[in-house]
Amino acid sequence: MFRSLRSPDVLITTLAAAGILLVTMGARQSMGLFVSPLNTATGLGIATISLAMAVAQFAWGAIQPVAGAVADRHGAGPVLVGALLLLALGSAITPFMDSGLGLVVTIGLMSAMGSGAASFSVLIGAAAQRMPPEARGTASGVINAGGSFGQFLFAPILQKLIQTVGWMGAMWGMALMTLAALPLIRRLTRPVEKPVHHAETDHGVMRAIRDAMKDRSYLLLHLGFFTCGFHIAFLVTHLPGEVALCGLPPTVASWSLAIIGLANIFGSLYAGACVGRYRSKYVLAAMYGSRALLVGWYLMMPSSEWTFYLFAAGLGFTWLATVPPTAAIVGKLFGVRYLGTLFGLTLLSHQTGGFLGAWLGGLAVVEFGDFSWMWYADMALAALAAVINLPIREAPVERKLATA
Repeated sequence: MFRSLRSPDVLITTLAAAGILLVTMGARQSMGLFVSPLNTATGLGIATISLAMAVAQFAWGAIQPVAGAVADRHGAGPVLVGALLLLALGSAITPFMDSGLGLVVTIGLMSAMGSGAASFSVLIGAAAQRMPPEARGTASGVINAGGSFGQFLFAPILQKLIQTVGWMGAMWGMALMTLAALPLIRRLTRPVEKPVHHAETDHGVMRAIRDAMKDRSYLLLHLGFFTCGFHIAFLVTHLPGEVALCGLPPTVASWSLAIIGLANIFGSLYAGACVGRYRSKYVLAAMYGSRALLVGWYLMMPSSEWTFYLFAAGLGFTWLATVPPTAAIVGKLFGVRYLGTLFGLTLLSHQTGGFLGAWLGGLAVVEFGDFSWMWYADMALAALAAVINLPIREAPVERKLATA
């Protein structure tokens, strides 16, 4: 599986990117632990704090194409340094906020934009430009697994800090952990003698975006990733509520989320290996199709702890494992010169779906008293995503234009 990473330079680049994503995704995915302590300390109310978290969801996606474009033009180093400093600063000053607007600025904008600018689009784009094509699939799987491991690692550490030194101390601890990732940037962004993208035709980032938005395969990829975001945000936001509606203890929800993160480590590594062996569109179709089947299985099973744990393990295997094949298709279509920008736009589509998944889930439970219609919609969208990935063409767009 890891044969393509045997080169020391490729391995160092991959592990550096994975280490940075471990920190930024670990911090991002653990913010929910602070909701209750923040509410107790500030009295702002769950709704106000949730608004800041919702803004963070969208801001994390919105910054991806912007950060990717800046990194593609000026290099990933300055973007990553600024992103980590912004994430650390947002975490460090959050304890001093006593208003909803303050939390929107620190959690919703500063922390979210910092973690987003040092996330998938910039990291995978920077890594891809420093390694041969045959290594990119496996490398993106390892990088993605780093983010999943961050989710698995940060949650218990921050929970323990909250219990021992309080939520303010935990926020400051998270800021320090973020700063500890700064040395990894130098390992990721070291100069290379022959950058991979120099052989590619360069007409500028705006031309690349215009060409991409006219390409049917790229738009189909966006639609599939949109449903992925819908699915993930719905589950990560409302799984605790579903567990409560089933009459099970809250620990079932926390263990289910932990199982999802752990399973995705293995799923990401496997997805990265599959990218090098099969067409990425078939890998994506299989992942989305499996989600539709798993949701159908869950709806037919009795509501028990083991049903949730098995459901979480199955879903976790493909949770964010869709990232390596999605990035691989973007790279095949348009090359790696503007991969950060173009993959960032697909991540924005992902988070737009995520916003709707989280928001509509709340509306559904208020209107109907349960999540039944959301489960049906989720299953239908997953099946649709599996189908719409099949017509995607994985041949380079520029090659087609050159022969026209």
